[in-house]
Amino acid sequence: MSELSPQDDDARPEYTDALPEYAERVLDVAERIPPGRVMTYGDVAEWLQEGGPRQVGRVMALYGGAVPWWRVVRADGVLLPGHELDALDRYRAEGTPLKQASRAAEGHLPRLDMGRARWDGGEHAQGHT
Repeated sequence: MSELSPQDDDARPEYTDALPEYAERVLDVAERIPPGRVMTYGDVAEWLQEGGPRQVGRVMALYGGAVPWWRVVRADGVLLPGHELDALDRYRAEGTPLKQASRAAEGHLPRLDMGRARWDGGEHAQGHT
């Protein structure tokens, strides 16, 4: 059995460029969420009528960097661990509703105000399949 050369990899771009179909659908939903609004991982799965929160979270972790990842969030409104400050800057720039953290909260970071920030897919839902 021979080793593959770098040229062999270039001849098969489908292995490096192709996204799984489910991932494409998740990322499409993330791109539809308006500035200042959020959907939970579970909301995205429910909207797609496929997968669950963990599958959506995995897609976002692997492929979400090219879409507004900060708009797909945990249901409890806690900012994404490891990305809190970046996300917080984006939420503030977009006017996303936040709840101020209590003094006892770790890091004193606010949470998302899920009651006001959550988006149900409303006016953009017609285009989803």
